[in-house]
Amino acid sequence: MNIAQNLVRMAALFPEATAVNENDRDISYLQFHEESNRIAAALTNLGIQRGEHVALCTPNTYAWLAMYYGVLKAGAVAVTISAALKKDELTAILDDCRPRLIYTTDDRLQDLAEARDRGYLDWVVSPSGEHTFEGLIEKGSPGFHWVNRLRDDAAAILYTGGTTGVPKGVILTHQNLQTSVHNVAYNERSSRADRALCFLPLNHVFAQVHIAGSTVYSGGTLIMQPAFEMDRALDAIKRLGVTKFYAVPTIYVRLLALKDVTERFASVRYCFSAAASMAAELVREWKGRTGLDIHEAYGMTESASMVTFNHYHRHVVGSVGTPANLVEVEIRDLEGNPVGPGVEGEICIQGPNIMREYLAKPSETAAAFWDDRWFRSGDIGLIDETGYLYIVDRLKDLIITGGENVYPREIEEWLYMRPEIQECAVIGVPDHEYGERVVAVLTTQEGRTVDPVELKAFLKSKLAPYKVPKEYITVDAIPKSSAGKMLKREVKKSLLDQINLQKA
Repeated sequence: MNIAQNLVRMAALFPEATAVNENDRDISYLQFHEESNRIAAALTNLGIQRGEHVALCTPNTYAWLAMYYGVLKAGAVAVTISAALKKDELTAILDDCRPRLIYTTDDRLQDLAEARDRGYLDWVVSPSGEHTFEGLIEKGSPGFHWVNRLRDDAAAILYTGGTTGVPKGVILTHQNLQTSVHNVAYNERSSRADRALCFLPLNHVFAQVHIAGSTVYSGGTLIMQPAFEMDRALDAIKRLGVTKFYAVPTIYVRLLALKDVTERFASVRYCFSAAASMAAELVREWKGRTGLDIHEAYGMTESASMVTFNHYHRHVVGSVGTPANLVEVEIRDLEGNPVGPGVEGEICIQGPNIMREYLAKPSETAAAFWDDRWFRSGDIGLIDETGYLYIVDRLKDLIITGGENVYPREIEEWLYMRPEIQECAVIGVPDHEYGERVVAVLTTQEGRTVDPVELKAFLKSKLAPYKVPKEYITVDAIPKSSAGKMLKREVKKSLLDQINLQKA
C-alpha cells in the first residue's frame, strides 16, 4: 500500500476536478498527480531510496503538497518540519532525522551549513538553490508509478516535544495515516463538493492529516493559505465558497468580535476547532450567532490525528466525543488498571492509527505504552455512561497557546544560559484569546536584575515566536518538594491566585 494512492485514485476518477486552489489558481487532480509523479521520479533519479528521509520545511504552499506526495510515491519518508523554527531548533531536528534532501526556502540556506558539514544532507531544494521545485518538475516523468510499501512502513515523521521538551520524531505508518484520513472523512461527511480552507501549518498533524489528507481522500478542494490573516480568510470564504472551516480557539474568539460573522459564514456548513479545548460558552455563542456547531475531536501527533469525534447527531458541548472507527479508548489509573465510567484517569488508546514508534528512542517508545499495546496519552480524562470522552487535565507540562504546542523545558534551557537567571519555571496561565499564555517565573542571581525587554529579545533570537513568554515575573523563591523537585503546580497556583486577587 501507499497513502499516496488516495491522490492516484482521485486523479483517475475526477481528473479535471480542482484539488488545490492557491492565490486564485486552480490545480486539478490530474495536474497534482502528475507533478507529484515528476517529483517522485526526480528524487529517485537523484538517488533517494525507499525508506530514506526527505525533509520539508516551508510555509503552506501547493508546492509543499506536491513535494509531500512525491516523497511518498517515491517510497521515501516525509519529515515535516515547522518553518518557524530558529537555526538551533532546526539543526537539532535535522541531526536527529538525518535527511538526505531538504525542501526549504532561500532564507534557511545559511541555517543548513552544519547539517551539510555532517555529511548526511546531500541535496537542498529551494527557489534559488542547487535544485529547485520547478527543476525537479522538469526532470521527472509524469508516468512514474508509485512505490509499494508495507502498511507498517514509515510514511511520515512529525516532531513533537513531550515532558522533557526534547523534540521526538513520531513515526507514522501508511496504515496510521490511511486509518485517520478515512475516519476524518467519514465522521465529517466529507464529499467532492467540499472546499476546505487550510491556513494552519502543514507540518502539524492536524493540517497535514486531518485537513489536507482527508480532503484528498474524499476528492474535495483544498484552499491553501500560508497563515491565518483575517481579511484574507474571510475573502476566501466569500469568493471561493468555503464549506469547511478549520481553526484554533483564538481565531474563533477574534471572529466573534465581527458584527457580521453570520453573513460572513453563509457558505460554511462545518466548523472545527483543534489544539486546545474550546470554552463551552464560546461554543454556545458561536452556535447562537452562526447556527453552526464548533466540532471538536481528541487526537495528537502520536495518533495521526483523530481518536474521538463529537458527532453531528449528538453533539455534546464540553466533550470530545466517542472513539472513531477501529480506535479503542480506555481510562486507566496510574498503575495501568482500567477504571469504570465517570472515573478520572489517564486516557489510553489502541488502534491502527497509533504511531509505530519514536525515531531512535526505544526507551521512550516503550514507556509510552501499557502492555506494548495501549498508548499512554499523558492526558487525564473520563468516559461517561454513554461513551463520551471528557478531557479533565494534562499530566504533562505542555502549554497550548493559540493552537501551538509549547514545551517549557525547551524555553527554560535557554533561560538558564542567561547570567542573571538563577532558577526559572515556565508555565501556562489561562488566556481568553490564546487559551493559555506562556509566562516565565524567575529568580535572579545575587546582585542581578532582569530586563524583560532584553530577555524577550534574546529568546526571540533562539525560539519560534509562539514559544517566547509574554510575561516575566521575578519572585524571591520557587517552591520545591522535600526532594528538591520544583513544584510547578504550586508556582501556577500562586500566580493564578494573584491574577484572581487583581480581578477582585
